[in-house]
Amino acid sequence: MTSSPPPAPTPSAFDKARQGLWSSLQKHLETVYAADSSFRAATAFTDSFPFSPAAFEPQVLLDYQQQRARLRDLYVDETTQLDSLVKAVRTKSYQEDEKKLLLLMILGYMDIAETIFALLDVRRPSKLDKDEELEETAAKFERVKNFVRLNIKGISGLLPKL
Repeated sequence: MTSSPPPAPTPSAFDKARQGLWSSLQKHLETVYAADSSFRAATAFTDSFPFSPAAFEPQVLLDYQQQRARLRDLYVDETTQLDSLVKAVRTKSYQEDEKKLLLLMILGYMDIAETIFALLDVRRPSKLDKDEELEETAAKFERVKNFVRLNIKGISGLLPKL
């Protein structure tokens, strides 16, 4: 008599969400790392930041500006998506510990992405036009990150023990 193996357990909605989030974050990391590499390559013309644009050829500066614009636009897009993703996690009917796990995954991604997006402030010319959208994005990114941290820790963790 041959016995068949027991059927594999059906993944829960949370397990599917966790796997989906993991796959999505990996794809986003690939995109962010590619933008990082391109931006660093476009700034290889100097190791002194902020740099004086007058000291470099127009084509070098054009390449730099194009890669900067790509990284900046990615920062804006990623921040908007992260904000929506965090709100979605908070409204799902998962257990609090499950939500915290998803938020921890998001926070890990945000910590990596933040180091790359910070290059916009570091690898720049000495004079840079004011960019209100970029400033708003940086503030929003920080708010989302702080909100995620707060939700991981939990409101109860902030209250004094009596």
